[in-house]
Amino acid sequence: MGRVMTQRVLEWVTARLRDGEAVAMASVITAQGSVPGKPGAHMAVTDSEVYGTVGGAGLEMKVMNHLREILVTGEGRIETYQLQKEASGKAGTPLNSLCGGILTVAMEVIQPMPHILLAGGGHCAQAIADASAPLGWSVSVLDARPEYASEELWPDAEECIAAQPGDFLARETTESLARFSHILLLGHDWAIDEALLIGLLERAEGRPKIGCIGSKSKWNAFEKSVLNSGLGQEILDTVICPIGVSIGAESPQEIAVAVLAQIIAEVKGVKPTSATWRD
Repeated sequence: MGRVMTQRVLEWVTARLRDGEAVAMASVITAQGSVPGKPGAHMAVTDSEVYGTVGGAGLEMKVMNHLREILVTGEGRIETYQLQKEASGKAGTPLNSLCGGILTVAMEVIQPMPHILLAGGGHCAQAIADASAPLGWSVSVLDARPEYASEELWPDAEECIAAQPGDFLARETTESLARFSHILLLGHDWAIDEALLIGLLERAEGRPKIGCIGSKSKWNAFEKSVLNSGLGQEILDTVICPIGVSIGAESPQEIAVAVLAQIIAEVKGVKPTSATWRD
């Protein structure tokens, strides 16, 4: 595949990652004999789209199906395909093809970097934003108080949104909210956090992960309000509260470390309390 096509595939992948979508990408790494795809050919898929090519026909369909599989499992793999009529499969995945060659394809899943919406622009939000920067994560801020959601206060934020929960939710769809990986409820006013929480939980599946800081009594009040709104316990249980690994955090900076540690563990698919090699 030429440089121009490779660049286009990578630009397509980057755009999907920016929108918060995971991408599975296939790259041809070796080719022997007569094969439709040459080393360097790329194809990428999301849940709903396909871009690029590794050769077409039956090979393309087989690779596409394998990419869909690893999008679910999150685990990369290397596959060798036999493009030979009545192939036995001893050298790799057989394809009933007249091409006559063998092709090896590396497949990987690329997850988008976290993009956190900080719902509340106070001290904890500032500390979380500061700690996110070295990780290469994106943050946006939402606050009902314009002075706490200004570009002057948040020069590095992706978005600065000054709006009440109802106004914010009215202009957002499930699809548009997907640009955020996490929404953290950090507001100064429990009523604002509660309204935003209920509004988010009323959305269909696919919403960003929701975390909330606060005391047990605050959460008990939220729980009562959510259930009284008609939402079920199973929906409420998707919310992480209190957000953050239990390390005795007190200051905004310590809370930021605890919160980001929990998100990192979630992204990596591990438990913060998992045993180490010494246990």
